[in-house]
Amino acid sequence: MRRTLTVLIALICSFLPAAPALAADELRSAEVTFRGGGGLELRGTVLTPAGATGPLPGMVLVHGSGAGTPRAKLRTEAEAFARQGMAVLIYDKRAEGYSLTRRDYGELADDALAAHAALRSSPGVAPDKVGIWGLSEGGWVAPLAASRSKQVAFVVIVGGNAMEPLRQQTWAVAAGLRKAGVTGQVPDRGVPAFYRFLAGAGMFPMPWHDAQAVLAKVGQPMLGIWGAHDLLTPPQETPGLLARGLKHDRYTLRYFPGADHAAHLTFDGGVTRDPRLAPGYPEAVGTWVKRVTSGDLPSAETVGDLPRQASLTVPVPPAAFWESAFVQVLALVVFLVAFAGYPVWALVRRVRGRSVQGVWPARVLALGAPLSAFGAVAYLMYSVISGGKLASPGPVVAGRPVIWLLFQVLAVAALVAAAFLVPVARRARRSERVRLGALLTGAVVFLLWALYWGVLLP
Repeated sequence: MRRTLTVLIALICSFLPAAPALAADELRSAEVTFRGGGGLELRGTVLTPAGATGPLPGMVLVHGSGAGTPRAKLRTEAEAFARQGMAVLIYDKRAEGYSLTRRDYGELADDALAAHAALRSSPGVAPDKVGIWGLSEGGWVAPLAASRSKQVAFVVIVGGNAMEPLRQQTWAVAAGLRKAGVTGQVPDRGVPAFYRFLAGAGMFPMPWHDAQAVLAKVGQPMLGIWGAHDLLTPPQETPGLLARGLKHDRYTLRYFPGADHAAHLTFDGGVTRDPRLAPGYPEAVGTWVKRVTSGDLPSAETVGDLPRQASLTVPVPPAAFWESAFVQVLALVVFLVAFAGYPVWALVRRVRGRSVQGVWPARVLALGAPLSAFGAVAYLMYSVISGGKLASPGPVVAGRPVIWLLFQVLAVAALVAAAFLVPVARRARRSERVRLGALLTGAVVFLLWALYWGVLLP
């Protein structure tokens, strides 16, 4: 039902009037080519207001996350900023060297600096008045680029971050689940544990990028913008972190009501993005850029009401050895060997024509524990993939997804069966005792594993 409603809202938004169409004489565009990080050729477009006199301040727009994002994705913003009297460069984001599991903010910063150099050398642009604007992931990239070059005149970030990427992403997915009505161990323990596993396994790029250390090296004036309904970047915590990270007070923090992560309008609390920009957003950026490039620098300014988060972020430190990706995978291997070994051993005996006498606690343990363990991991993986602002946890009872409750019941049943199995194993013959001992060893490992992942916690 929720997804259907979201689709309907998106369809309605698609019929709403977008930014006014450009007359042919409103803006001029020019194509540019430049070499980014590693010598990769990148292509872009420079937009300038037609009929502008005198050198213009300029701004390079840096994309959010995603490989090979075309420059057209930021065309609305670029045109709106150009109408404010700026030269604006948008470029196609690299796909080479960038993926879900591999990216380098330093390389992206080199791309942004190359685009910055291209804009500075464009006709009609004041080379000492060109800055960098970054959206979302670009909120890590733009400050990094500025910290590497004093030729960057200013920095603007929208929906940007001032914390570690792993902490931000963990919050976004957990907050999405909470918004869908989920409470308890899935968002509180399971999601952070799964992201730490991904980071430890090298499947989450740059998880502990030190945004604070980068901000400390940024000497340029900065404008930070957040929508009140940002569901991807923590809009309540991030502005304060940004201000604390900078070692100067030449910054402005601005908040837009009714806006989402990208400062677009939203009518459903940030889930659906309207094609229109928040009212006053382009004008605010244009006015601020003109101010700072003319020498009128801000002094710790704040405009608007600080957004509120339904939940705060939590630290997501690197995993200790006992909770590392290696140990977690090893635990799953132990489950396969210990629990799958029980029926396999029985099958082998039957094939050889020997009798097998099963006991119900062993069967419950051998079936329930692996179903709970692998099912919980699969569900957390699904939650991470489908999480964020449009989480789909399935039916929820008392704040718990029904499928998670099922895994919890299986875990309890398996461990109760293990308790009944202990005296049976003591009385068993030697060969049977070995088989049941393997099961009980798996049960001990499963108990520790289930406590860590929150499967056995309320």
